[in-house]
Amino acid sequence: MIRAYRTDGTAEIIGPDSVKDRISPDIVWIDLVSPSVEEEHAVERVTGIPLPTREELKDIEPSSRLYVENDAVYMTASLIYKADTPLPQLTDIAFILHDNRLITIRYAEPKSFALFSASLLRSSDHCKSGAALLSSLLETVADRTAEILESLASRLDALSVAVFVDRKTAKRRPPRFLEDKLIDIAAHHQLVSKVRDSLVSLSRLVTFLSAQPAIRSDSLATELCAVVARDIQSLGEHAAFVGNNITFMLDAALGLINVEQNSIIKIFSIASVVFLPPTLVASIYGMNFRILPELEWSYGYPMALAGMLLSAVIPFLFFRWKGWL
Repeated sequence: MIRAYRTDGTAEIIGPDSVKDRISPDIVWIDLVSPSVEEEHAVERVTGIPLPTREELKDIEPSSRLYVENDAVYMTASLIYKADTPLPQLTDIAFILHDNRLITIRYAEPKSFALFSASLLRSSDHCKSGAALLSSLLETVADRTAEILESLASRLDALSVAVFVDRKTAKRRPPRFLEDKLIDIAAHHQLVSKVRDSLVSLSRLVTFLSAQPAIRSDSLATELCAVVARDIQSLGEHAAFVGNNITFMLDAALGLINVEQNSIIKIFSIASVVFLPPTLVASIYGMNFRILPELEWSYGYPMALAGMLLSAVIPFLFFRWKGWL
């Protein structure tokens, strides 16, 4: 699908058959969404520049993601999408500046693109040039990344409240509660890892873009690029902070699981120690020796029971006095 945005912020969907030998001068942004081969060839014909294929977008070499060819600036960045789902992903998107026009090639629908497209209808001030349009789009991407990190921080706060509770509340938690929370922590870690990868990719792109003549000659684009660069740096620091919190949550959850397991083992150990003396008394009087004086006692049986009970109570009281129970 080909979306063409004009300088007034309006957009239309055009097909490969409707693309003529030249493109209208008021079209400042061509957005190719999961384009077919015919659509790619049509855009290449009217723009006069080659477009990177989907396989080429996946190349991680800097020389393949950031370069200038035939007076066109080619840039590829990895943006996060499906951030609100259990499986966030990264998608590679190509940004091309050519002839004062922006061309984007993408095979996913990041929310930042939808937000930016909607904003163009309200204000078309940034549609005067492809450089300003790209800078504004990157600003929206940075804002969307900030929203993802803020949402993630809120979920971490809620998770922290659920994990770190008083002992009385912890006893009422369902079985395997902490084990289930480990899955949530892993999901949060995956999301923040995707965000950090995206920020690194964006940082490289903005640094490369800021040095291009098309940006330096446009005061608005230069200012926006500087703002986006500062935002990306701040977001990177915030993502690192959130990542450290996730690591702490993981260590704390594992520590609490170990504490609960040790408490269970401690109960079994104390029970073994408490019942060991009565077992010893019962074993002594269960021996089949011919001469066993206590067998002739009238109160031998109740005395043996009392001895077993006393030998169990004394260790129990000792453990309570030590604070082990």
